[in-house]
Amino acid sequence: MFGTLASGDIETARLRRDLRIPCNLGFSCGGFEDLGMRLEGESLGAEENREVVAETAPFQVERPLFQQTQKLVVGYALTSKKKKSFLQPELEFMARRKGICFVPIDLNRPLSEQGPFDVVLHKLLGNEWQDVIEDYQQKNPEVTVLDPPSAIKRIYNRQSMLQGMADLNLSDCSGSIYVPKQLVVLKDSASSADRVVEAGLKFPLVAKPLWIDGTAKSHQLFLAYDKRSLAELEPPLVLQEFVNHGGVMFKVFVVGDIIKVVRRFSLPNVSSNCEKAKANGVFKFPRVSSAAASADNADLEPSVAELPPKPFLEALVKELRTLLGLRLFNIDMIREHGSKNVFSVIDINYFPGYGKMPDYEPVVVDFFHNLAQAKHKKRHYK
Repeated sequence: MFGTLASGDIETARLRRDLRIPCNLGFSCGGFEDLGMRLEGESLGAEENREVVAETAPFQVERPLFQQTQKLVVGYALTSKKKKSFLQPELEFMARRKGICFVPIDLNRPLSEQGPFDVVLHKLLGNEWQDVIEDYQQKNPEVTVLDPPSAIKRIYNRQSMLQGMADLNLSDCSGSIYVPKQLVVLKDSASSADRVVEAGLKFPLVAKPLWIDGTAKSHQLFLAYDKRSLAELEPPLVLQEFVNHGGVMFKVFVVGDIIKVVRRFSLPNVSSNCEKAKANGVFKFPRVSSAAASADNADLEPSVAELPPKPFLEALVKELRTLLGLRLFNIDMIREHGSKNVFSVIDINYFPGYGKMPDYEPVVVDFFHNLAQAKHKKRHYK
């Protein structure tokens, strides 16, 4: 028995060394540390079934799995709500099978004392956290931070969010993109009517909070039908021309190089002359981000339901990844009603609700698996 234990300990130490698993990580690495502990436990219990231990080499059975899988440790800093929606059991199970483990970051301890991590995945607000993650990134350039705080900050401001869209190189694609006219109102919504006229905006206008702060209120959208209705809105906000789009919006989910598109019901077309249509006041948008608003299986007109062309989406996302400096985001797009492939980008969200995307688990796992392979190759060729 003692000979078996010694060889098991040596094999365990060798496996940990080959997989670069420190003995003092302080956390279970979903399938690596757990498996090592389980196999050591089996050796300790060999007295009861010594013959089986003598004939079986447990590490030889599992070794092909480790040889094919590159370990990736993902430290995450997420709100409890985000963790619940994103880190579903199926996702963690699929990730463990590919050598990916998700480890919570303790916000009460210095980030530099935790890990080591290959990737830091985060979605927390506040200048304090931004300073922490920027300092960590500077001192640990080998760690992939998803995504850089400076890039995320741009997306949280709806004024800066869509800047630069007109400069995207999409000339060779089977579609075109533009941003509806918009105006920023920092205070006194009632007096903004004159500015709306000066800017050449036409009613109805979509009113959106200027800042995205993670609250439900920051995602509330309103439709203002006339000048008088502007007084009912609470600044700071962005006023954006409403574009008729057949009542369907496209949510384009981006996970690195992977693109997934879903349809969502939106507002129906409205009359270009709101006063003649006897429409006035402010109308609150229904939520279109939830899966309950899905229009994927609805009986829609082909011209409305047709997804944006794949080459167009690939080119658009490639340009946006460069412009924004993000890998995890989604685009809210609409097709101008009556056009073939004229689209408007109306919103961009960082690290969106991927749990609302059908079969999101393999998409996310493949993304992290590709990161692991890229990091392994980089270390190998150094």
